[in-house]
Amino acid sequence: MRRQLTRDDVEPAVLGGALLGGGGGGHLEEGRAFGQLAVLLGEVELWTLDELQEGDLLATAGLVGAPAAREGHVAPADHVRAAQVLQGALGAPIRGIVTNEMGPFATVNGWLQAAMLAVPVVDAPCDGRAHPTGVMGAAGLHRQMGYVSLQAAVGGRGERRIEAMLRGPLAAAATGVRALSVAAGGLVAVARNPVSAAYAKEHCALGAVGEAMALGAVALEHRGAVGEALAAALMEHLGGEICGLGEVTDVRLETVGGFDVGLATVGDLELSFWNEYMTLERRGRRLGTFPDLIATLDLASGMPLATADLQTGRRVAVVRVPKERLRLGAGVRDPELLRAVEAAIGREVVRYACATDGAGAAGG
Repeated sequence: MRRQLTRDDVEPAVLGGALLGGGGGGHLEEGRAFGQLAVLLGEVELWTLDELQEGDLLATAGLVGAPAAREGHVAPADHVRAAQVLQGALGAPIRGIVTNEMGPFATVNGWLQAAMLAVPVVDAPCDGRAHPTGVMGAAGLHRQMGYVSLQAAVGGRGERRIEAMLRGPLAAAATGVRALSVAAGGLVAVARNPVSAAYAKEHCALGAVGEAMALGAVALEHRGAVGEALAAALMEHLGGEICGLGEVTDVRLETVGGFDVGLATVGDLELSFWNEYMTLERRGRRLGTFPDLIATLDLASGMPLATADLQTGRRVAVVRVPKERLRLGAGVRDPELLRAVEAAIGREVVRYACATDGAGAAGG
């Protein structure tokens, strides 16, 4: 199936993506601007995988860095340049662009690159939610013996301007890009990890862009409702639940190694995050664990909030969607990759994440 994307598609894409970002995946304003620029400057088509040949190569568009980084700078042209650098190193044509994850920016990431390269956006993101590490957004390539990762990174300005092409083992290349994001001031645009359409069919989150747009349509339909009613409508659509309503009483955030790491308290709920929300607890009892979707929605506007935008005194709804209800790529379904989360936040993750219905719901 092929669908022409227009300016009317941008708002539902970024709103639905904002919730699926789980506190990460960029910022709403940037997503709106980027999506509108893409459809203004070129034709953007969204294709399903069945429109491609099995051997057609797809490149992944990403944005790497800490959302709260104050010196981070990535211009729209940097995303296009990263795709061009990757294309130049590849030696074979890129036939489509996929985004690495969902988020208010991530859902539309790839639209401008696709328009400028005259290829489609393919509805097969590496992940149907946002995630913290590059390896999680590599659709299981870390399991492919001998796979050589190609990753182009562009960002920063002035003396911090970075333009680089990395080639090597997947984990090493992802770590290198993260280090480059720090050197560039906090953020870089990335084009990486070309794979065949056949590989994407088996390992990516098929239909996640369409799901984000459908979720955004629900948000627009209920936009006049108070925050709690909007949160209820979104959770009904996704099969999730509202875990609590209340005021943000404490936020502790620090940027470490290119990631935002911290804790937030809402009433008797405690949320840990590593760019995205990782765990949700009530008085020590685990309610949700990544890759469950944990998110906060502003009760005044109803809009999902990035972890970098949390402020004390803000009234929010805290929601959770079990991982079984999400379209997840191979990268976040691998328990071994979740051990990095445990190291970052200092909390048990793997045992809870491997339980049915994310649960933790019955443990503590």
